[in-house]
Order: sequence, then C-alpha cells, then structure tokens
Amino acid sequence: MNRITSFILKNNIGILVVTLLFTIASIVVMVKNIYLETDLDEYMPKDHPSFTNSDEAEELFDIRDAMVIAIENKEGVYNPTTLQKVKDLTKTLGRMEEIQKSDITSLYTADNIRGSEEGLEIDEFYKKVPTADKKLLSIVDAVTTNDMIHGLIVSEDQTATLIITKIDDEVFTEDFYHSIVDLADSYQGDGDKLYVAGQPIIEGTMAILMPKDMKTMLPIVMVLIVVVLMFVLKSFKATILSMMVVIFSTMWSFGIMAAFSIPIYAVTTLIPVLLIAIGVADGIHMFSHLQLYMTSNKDKTKEEKISNMISEMWKPVVMTSITTAVGFLSLLTSEVYPIKYFAVFAALGVLFAMVLSLVVIPAGTQLFGLPRRTKRSEMKSDTFSKASEWFALNITKYKKAYVVWTVLFVLFFGFGASKVWINSSFLERFPASNPIVQTDAFVNDKFMGTTSINVILEGDEENTFKSPEVLNLAEKMMNETIVKFDQIGGGISLNDFLKRMNKVLNEDREEFNSIPDKSDLVAQYILLYEMSGDPDKLWEVVDEDFKTGNYNFQVKTDNSKTLEDILEHLETYKNDFKALGVDVNFAGSGYTLLLFNNLILEGQIKSLVLSFFIVLILLALMFKSWKVGFIGTIPILITAIISFGVLGWLNIPLETTTALISSIAIGIGIDYAVHFIDRYKINALATSDKELTITKTMSHSGRAISFNAIVVIAGFLVLLVSEFLPNQALGAIVSLNMFTSFFGTVTIMFLVLYITNIYFKKKK
Repeated sequence: MNRITSFILKNNIGILVVTLLFTIASIVVMVKNIYLETDLDEYMPKDHPSFTNSDEAEELFDIRDAMVIAIENKEGVYNPTTLQKVKDLTKTLGRMEEIQKSDITSLYTADNIRGSEEGLEIDEFYKKVPTADKKLLSIVDAVTTNDMIHGLIVSEDQTATLIITKIDDEVFTEDFYHSIVDLADSYQGDGDKLYVAGQPIIEGTMAILMPKDMKTMLPIVMVLIVVVLMFVLKSFKATILSMMVVIFSTMWSFGIMAAFSIPIYAVTTLIPVLLIAIGVADGIHMFSHLQLYMTSNKDKTKEEKISNMISEMWKPVVMTSITTAVGFLSLLTSEVYPIKYFAVFAALGVLFAMVLSLVVIPAGTQLFGLPRRTKRSEMKSDTFSKASEWFALNITKYKKAYVVWTVLFVLFFGFGASKVWINSSFLERFPASNPIVQTDAFVNDKFMGTTSINVILEGDEENTFKSPEVLNLAEKMMNETIVKFDQIGGGISLNDFLKRMNKVLNEDREEFNSIPDKSDLVAQYILLYEMSGDPDKLWEVVDEDFKTGNYNFQVKTDNSKTLEDILEHLETYKNDFKALGVDVNFAGSGYTLLLFNNLILEGQIKSLVLSFFIVLILLALMFKSWKVGFIGTIPILITAIISFGVLGWLNIPLETTTALISSIAIGIGIDYAVHFIDRYKINALATSDKELTITKTMSHSGRAISFNAIVVIAGFLVLLVSEFLPNQALGAIVSLNMFTSFFGTVTIMFLVLYITNIYFKKKK
C-alpha cells in the first residue's frame, strides 16, 4: 500500500489528467449512442414461455397497442362538421409513413354488417359526409343498432367518437408523437375537442418526461449536495474533490452503457441522482478522518497526513463499496431488463467512485493542498465529539428501552409489510393532474377501455370455432366476466360477427342476436362474410383454420390488482374448455403488465434474500467472524422491514422503481455498519478499554456516518420533484431508510457490540 500511496502522491497531475480524458471520452460516446426505451415489450425476456405464447398469439391475430384520437362534441358527433373531421383525420393518418390504411378504424372506415334482399352486405357507414337531416339520422340508426360499433368507436351518449390506429413499436418516435399531437390540435374548434390517448401515447409521454426529469433533478441534486458537503466538511477543496469523484464515476458508468448500446429506461434515469447522493460517502469518510487526524497531529507533513488517510481508510472504503455493489448486483436475479441494467451500472458507478475516491482525492489533495482547518471548525468538531460521547453513554445507560422500542417498531412495520402489493401500471406513474391521465380517463369513461386482455382459445383440430358448443361456452365466459367486472367496458370476438350476421339475416329480430345453433349455419355465415367484403377484420378474431379464437376484453384501467382479478376469474373456465379440447392462453397489453408484475415480485424476493446472505458472508469474511457478520446485518434487516412496512401502511405499490428499495436499503445501509465496526475494532484493540472504545468510535465513525446520512438523505429527497409518482415514493422512502440504517447502526447494532463484548475478553 505504501508504494501505491507514493505513486499517487508523485503522479498527482498525471492521474487527474488521465481521469479527465476518460471522462471526456465517456461523454462523447454517451452523446453519440445513448437513447431512451419506453416500450414495455422491450422490458422483458423474449425466451420466457409465457411471453413466447403471447408473442405467437399477437403475431397470429395482429394484436398491437392502439393509439386513439377521440373527438368530443357535447352537442353530439352526428353533424356534418364532426363527421368531416373524422373523414379528414382518417385519410391524413392513412397517408403517414408510420401508419398503414388497413390499421385505421373509425366511423368512416368501419364495416357496417347488414342484411338486404340479396343477402349479407358489408359497406361503410358513410362515404360522402351527409348534410341532410334524414341521411344523418340513417347513420345514427345504423350505428346505434350495431353492437359491434356502438360503444366501441361511438360513445353510447353519442357525444364522442374514436379513430383507432394500430402502430408498430419500432416506428413510434418522439417526432411521430409530436406530429400526432399537433395534428389533433389542428382539428380543435367548432364545438369539437380532441384527445390523444392509448399505450403508445403514454410511452411517448414518458420518453419526453424522462430526459426532462433528469435535466430538472441533476442540477438540483448537485447544488444540494455541494451545499450539504460544505456544511458538513467545512472545506471548499474537500467538497470539489468529492463532487469530481461522483460526476466522473457517473459519466464513466453511462459511457459504458452507451458503448454497449444499452438504452436508458425509466429506472436507469435514477442512476445519476443515486450515484451523486451515495458516491460522496467515500469522500466524506476520508476527509472526516483526515480532518480529525490533522487536529491531533499538527506537526505531521502534508504527505504524512494524506498517507495516513489512505492507509486508515482504504480498507473500509473498499469494503463498503463492495457491499454496496453487491446490494445492487443482487437485482440481477430479476428477469426485467431495466432492473438488470440498473443493477449492473449502479454497481459499476459505485466501484468507479471507490477507485476515484482512493486515487483522485489523495492526488487532488496533494496538488491543491489540505482542507483548511479554522479554529472555529475545530471548536465545532470538539463540540460534536463531546455530543457523540454523551450519546454513546446515554445509549448504554438506557439500553433496555432502546431494545424494547426497536422490537415494537419491527413488529408494527413487519405487519405493514404483509400489506405490500405490486402495480406495474404505466399510467399510475403520473400525478392525477397530468394531461395524459385526464385524457385516458376521458376515453375510458366514454368507451370500452384502453387496456386489452386477449383470451386465446386453441382447439385440438380445425373448425373448432364452428362448433356451437365451443362458441356458446366462449359466449358464457365473455358475458359473465363483463357482468362481474365493472372495469371491463366490453369486448370483441368471433361471436360478435356471428351474432350480428344471424340477426341481420333474420330481419333484424332481437331473438336472433345469438350464436347459430348448427355448425353448418356457422360455416355458411362465415362463407357469406368472406364473399361480401374484405375478411381481414375476421382474421383478427379467428385464424383461417378456425382452430384458434381471439376473445378480447377492453379494460378501463391498467391497475395490476384489477387485471389480476380478471385473469384469475378467466382461469376458472380452463377446465370447461379443456373438456371440449380447447386450451386457454392469454395475450394483450393487460396480460403483459401482469407478467411484468410477477417478474418484479419474483426478482424482488430473490434479490432481497440473496443480497442479505451475500452481505452476511462478506461481513463475516471481512471481519473474520460470523458473529460480527450477523451483528452487521442488524441495521439493514430492520431497515428492510421498516421500508416495506411503510409501503404497506401507506398503500404504495411495488413496481420497477420502488422495487429497488431493498437493494438500496441493503447496499447503502450496510456502509454505516462496516465503517462503525471497523473503527470499533481498531479502537478496541488499541485501547482495551470498553468505555473509551465506544466514545472514540462514536466521535469518529459516528461523526462520519452522520455526515454521510445527511448527504444521502438530502440527495434522495430531490426525487420528490420528479414527474413520476414512483420516483417520488422512492426518494421519500430511501431517505427514511438511510435515517433508519444510520440510527439502527448507532443504537441497536452499537448496543449488540457493547453487550456481546466483541473484541474484549469477557470478565468473570
């Protein structure tokens, strides 16, 4: 270590120049290659069996997320001006490069299935916009008597209509998003109000707000951390060097991310704030030690003081960085890509900060000089030391009270943890005041819903879906499910085509609005439909062999609890279908969200258990004692219970962002324990005096970790200004976690060290 220290001190300028060059290179790579990813399908593993089945169904039936433009006219949409807008918008969308004409459904393009003297006819509701009242009323009558259109693309109160456009994920860009919004805005007026909604629009809004969020939070967190560092370290030089470490480590981490063409996800936008908040911890501990050493060793040279800082602090800095990185890397157990990438690059950033702290801080201190110590700062330090000693003695005096209160807190929050639920809703990440939330609420209120669950029924043989028995069971499933769940607005399936044809070919009599009772009749209706027009719409609900059917439910929310309840209900029909030789599978955006949900839960449990045991093993190895390893995990165990308890009691869901809580709680919280135990051990072996050990440890490490806790808490509180509700929850809860970890370290863990006589011979 002496050789390394000597090399750092002699080559300080070269080290700083090389560090700066690496940082510039990282920024260049980042600017060229970095991009955002908001498509939920890209969040999950392609080889997962559930996703494989879902993807096959989505390809077979062309199931894609739809973008919708809603036109509202409170006087009613059946007027020449509004109908002309529907026509013009439909044609304009069809001319866009990103959209195919066949993917657009509106009142202008929808199929009007009706009966005539010649048999079955399929045509448009209108080609030329009618102006006469009689023709307008004929459109009203045609729509309101058509269950396949009324409520689906025209609201039941006739005040709103939809233009539904399927789009491919790869064509959706920020420019395309703006062009759609601008197009809708250009048609506002004349009593018409336009809304743009749908999953692609939600994802597009996220793509815009994510970088905006970063631009807002980064300057705030940097200024805040600088202010807090100046407050706790009382040194401009120490503050600048500590900030250089976190800025450089963040740039390096994102530079590598960009070099490997890994996109930025919503959760990885937190990495800069995270690294800036926690990366300064090494600098705080190093400079805190240096300042205390300078106070008691004024006759030492600058090189001796810096060398002492390195020799005394390299071990705890390395240990805490490794345990923090392990806390993050435990998230690799998750199958969700954003969480995996967060784990890797947050851990990389922490390790970069460790290396830079041990190299840049000594080199910079050697080049620019030691932190200045004024008499006033020395007096404050002395006051803090006395307060720390009083605190240590007070805890040992009232140890029973601290233990009892801790047990009560753990029981209370442990019960709260049992109430934690998971919600992978994209929409609920935004505040209720956000325009995208209000727009989606309008569309869900007026129409069937913007989230889809597709029940994929696959028979054993061809023509399964020409069997009235199979069709009637599917009809029972559809009707009972829609009645049971208010949040289901309706759906579309092969049954709707057959019921419509059966009705219109029997003089529009309502008693024929049902599934034909003979297979031959079903086959005749299908043949008539194929002969009467473009059958593409039919192939969206059944395959050409009539072996597989797609039964779609439109849901008015993407809340995971609701979606899970619906899926559980649909699962109850599996045995009935199995008896008819039909397998039940699922697809659609709602099903994808639920799969996402389950992956988050599985990953969270694995991560929590794995990180706890790895940290336990690392602590045992570091301190060469299993007993010390268990003692060191006490604060993070308490913190994990309290953090999940807070989520449960406040009804805050677990999702991609808040799922990081356990790894952050363990990864950062363990730092306090490592620094404290390391200093406790040093003092115990040096003094062999128990009372002196506890007071010296509290005034040294207790001082540093209190500074560390203040900085980290301040840094994470910046997340409260985020545009996303989960980020706000994460900021508040992690800040609470950091206080809990700090307090648990200097109270309960401290008491266990004291009571168990670790590093002291037991008295008879």
